[in-house]
Amino acid sequence: MTLLKIARMGHPVLLQPTQPVADTQAPAIRTLVADMIETMLDAGGAGLAAPQVHYGLALFVYHVPLARSTGEDDPPRPPSALINPVLEPVGDEMVDRLEGCLSIPGLRGWVPRHARVAYSGLDAHGHVVQGVASGFLANVLQHEYDHLNGILYPMRMTNLGRMGFDSEMARYGERP
Repeated sequence: MTLLKIARMGHPVLLQPTQPVADTQAPAIRTLVADMIETMLDAGGAGLAAPQVHYGLALFVYHVPLARSTGEDDPPRPPSALINPVLEPVGDEMVDRLEGCLSIPGLRGWVPRHARVAYSGLDAHGHVVQGVASGFLANVLQHEYDHLNGILYPMRMTNLGRMGFDSEMARYGERP
């Protein structure tokens, strides 16, 4: 497996909508998924979308570490892929969540997200995956899905005064 170079904010690949993956079982896609999982874990991320590693394809990888699980409705999840995903809000409830991004290193911001989302797509083996996510998983899925549509989390923020460098937010507190 190979660690992939992560595109940073300012690179045009991050602002382009992706194309569906035509052959989800192609060897190149299987290799890409494995490399993306390795890259995500090495970088300490909870998710990584194909545009972040310079591929304009509709796929992302994610996981929910035990430390980020918010309970029974949001259990830990092993590293997984979601290919050609579809996300839909479940209800109108919104929550503000503190987000970071591997493409925007060193910064975090409070982003309004749907509390629950229905998701579907294919896993790395071509099997249909579907469910309803809440908690940390719902946040990760929405964040990564945005990447597939050329959206970075600051574009979703309603108050840029709630964004800051990790070190400063740790020193002075996160501004909910």
